[in-house]
Amino acid sequence: MKRTVFVALALAATLTAGKAAAQPAPYNQVGVTMGHWHIATKDVEAEKKLFVAMGGKLFMPGGQPLIMFPGLYISLLLGNEKGEGGTVGSVVNHVGFIVDNVQRRTAEWKAKGVKVLPGGALPTGGTRLDQAYVETPDGVRMEILEDKTQTVPIRNEHIHFFLPAAEIPKAVEWYAKTFGGQAATRNNAPVVNLPGVQLRFNPADTKQAPTRGRVLDHFGFDVGDHAAFVKRLEAQGIKLDQPVGKGATGNTITYITDPWGARIEIVQRLPLGPQVQQTN
Repeated sequence: MKRTVFVALALAATLTAGKAAAQPAPYNQVGVTMGHWHIATKDVEAEKKLFVAMGGKLFMPGGQPLIMFPGLYISLLLGNEKGEGGTVGSVVNHVGFIVDNVQRRTAEWKAKGVKVLPGGALPTGGTRLDQAYVETPDGVRMEILEDKTQTVPIRNEHIHFFLPAAEIPKAVEWYAKTFGGQAATRNNAPVVNLPGVQLRFNPADTKQAPTRGRVLDHFGFDVGDHAAFVKRLEAQGIKLDQPVGKGATGNTITYITDPWGARIEIVQRLPLGPQVQQTN
């Protein structure tokens, strides 16, 4: 009897672990978690190599390359589109990871051929050692920050919007309401916290370009019940960019665009399948 109970508990734990591994972060109270960045890259192999060197795990659901980090998926193909223009200059100025030790991790990445840019300048001279930047070959800018207390080498951390100052309070309210996020502040700047990601907002001197058609064409949230979440959007007066349908890998998807030009995919995701083991 005891052995039967033990086996049942072990199986339950295995199933739970498998489910967690296929989902970046638990859903919040409205059924939302951070999902993915979708990069319309001109060089899939170069992007794949970069993200795997940074600690990502490669999956191939439906034959499409997908890189997984804690809190994030990164899709590298977007139909036949070839993105034009990096993140700088768009409403999503950059995205960000957090690592346990910036100097240690960036040294490892450099040894694998990743080009690492220094952190910001210090008032006393030199540059920050707890910050760095990496840009993909196509121009997706990624900020790398440090949390020495975290238990994983790297995880997803933030999406950083650049908007006219007068629009920032409206954007904070919109994202908190639409996705069930929690408005807060970080370094005296407004943020919205969601499972797996923090949305940050900086003032821009001029209106920034929409994301659609750029290299980082959109980002996406995963939802547990797609139909219910679409009803929630429609009840708030948010129009879908296209009818609900199936994506290239069989996921249930649709898109919306926020009032400032950031394109957002809403995804109910199928299992990823096995991780692809890299040999180089």
